[in-house]
Amino acid sequence: MASFDLVIRGGTVVDGTRIPRYVADVAVKDGRVAAIGTIAAHEATRSIDAHGLVVAPGFVDLHTHYDAQLFWDPYCTLSGWHGVTSAAIGNCGFGFAPFEPEMRERAMLTMTRLEAIPKVSMEQGMPWDWVTYPEFLDSVERAPKAINILPYVPVGPLLMWVLGFEDAKAGRKPTDDEHREIARLLDEAMDAGGCGWSAQRMPPWGPASVQRDYDGTPMVTDLMHDETCFELARVLGRRNEGFMQMLYVAGDPSMENKFFEEVSTISRRPILFNVVQAFDTRPQIHRRQLKWLDECHQRGLRIYGQGLTTDAGYSFSFDEWNMFDDVECWREATLGSKEERLAKLSDPARRDALRNNRPVTATVAIEEMVIVEPQSPETEPYRDHTVALAAEKMGKDPVDAMLDIAVADGLDTVFFAMPPNSRIDYLREIVDNPYVIFGVSDGGAHTKFLTAGRYPTETLTKVVREHEMLSLEEAHWRLSALPAMLAGFRDRGNIREGAPADILVYDYDNLAIEPIELVHDLPGGEWRRVQRARGYRHILVNGEVTIEDDRELQRFPGKLLRHGSAS
Repeated sequence: MASFDLVIRGGTVVDGTRIPRYVADVAVKDGRVAAIGTIAAHEATRSIDAHGLVVAPGFVDLHTHYDAQLFWDPYCTLSGWHGVTSAAIGNCGFGFAPFEPEMRERAMLTMTRLEAIPKVSMEQGMPWDWVTYPEFLDSVERAPKAINILPYVPVGPLLMWVLGFEDAKAGRKPTDDEHREIARLLDEAMDAGGCGWSAQRMPPWGPASVQRDYDGTPMVTDLMHDETCFELARVLGRRNEGFMQMLYVAGDPSMENKFFEEVSTISRRPILFNVVQAFDTRPQIHRRQLKWLDECHQRGLRIYGQGLTTDAGYSFSFDEWNMFDDVECWREATLGSKEERLAKLSDPARRDALRNNRPVTATVAIEEMVIVEPQSPETEPYRDHTVALAAEKMGKDPVDAMLDIAVADGLDTVFFAMPPNSRIDYLREIVDNPYVIFGVSDGGAHTKFLTAGRYPTETLTKVVREHEMLSLEEAHWRLSALPAMLAGFRDRGNIREGAPADILVYDYDNLAIEPIELVHDLPGGEWRRVQRARGYRHILVNGEVTIEDDRELQRFPGKLLRHGSAS
């Protein structure tokens, strides 16, 4: 009888611990790495030839919104295609539990604008067989999974459950008793397997309040009081477990830094700060953030930055999603149904305000956006034009040119916004900081507009292979072991005896990201943009091959990692 279920033979092992690569066989038994070294062929039931290939730990993605998609897509793509074997859900304080049945519609509506997840897909693809957060985890556990899922506890639903929807949306401060109940719910959620909590805090008076509810109002976590965060931090400190993911933009960096430092001091638990991003025209922003992260670690505070290390841009159209919520007149004009939006954006009486109050937090200026998919003979002549060039030809202000083209196409025109972080030297500054976690994938969100789930493959092909910013050893530490350790994925993120066998076998020289495709594979017949990977010969999750030669095998060995572990 064979001693092992599978042996990966002769590959170059980059094990995630930052030790130098080495050639070895890796044997797997019962879902775990059983031996590393020289394994005879007859000792395993199955053999994978990895000569000339890299054998590395699966990637760990800490910023996803697969809370809905995991129920209809066990591979959680794009992430699953790009070597992610474990992902965290429940980010930014957004989620689907606890909610009473009468609040389900409202919960889905919120995610249609905020994270651009099609409502019909949520309606048809989610089982909604839960009310409480523990019941939600039970449903996630029952769902077929080709990757592992680690759950954060989103704070938004907790606030609405305890305060009531209207009071939470009004930003009422909880009473002492209500704070105790919020803390009790967090304890209950973590007893059931939650691994910490998350929140978006973008107060409406801040300069970047761009992630709004479907009706244009702030999210409940945007209005959450600091003391509520401190109470939640105390829960983690008392339990001595868990992790926090937060985005906080109030307009005053010193105030934001002080807040994160206080939460860290209270809890003594790791925090993932969103987001460290380079802007080509404003390098002082990311440099200030990196300096602050260095100072935090010198003081013993475990605050890490979630780095935007992908250069995926946004494709968008005015019928589905809006990039300009930081400006009130733009936000108001892009609320409502498609018909309502069309009427408002067609209205000449609104144009003065729209021209005179241009968004400042969009990824690029309106003039630099590109008209990539016109939808009518009238607008076809402007295909692949920047808005500035189209405006020049039309003899119009760029705002009028952009909106007139969109209106002529019934709001279906697709525009492309280049990413603001194209400078390689600025990317190198972010990559060089040891306290930055790579990403942000936003997996499961913005499905029609963004393909940032490609970031692990992009890291290996662009950061390592093309620009040689990191060694392969350091890259796998940053893509796997470091995020796993930070967020509480127990035993994962490296290849060692006894560890779960989440393993990649890939062709380093030929690893690539495929072109963008438009596919109709969401529930309700909805479509999305995707980018597949090329070069992943085998992807193993808990010892079972789930992807072979870049194609899914429809095997679902993924686990819900309650408390960070499958056991």
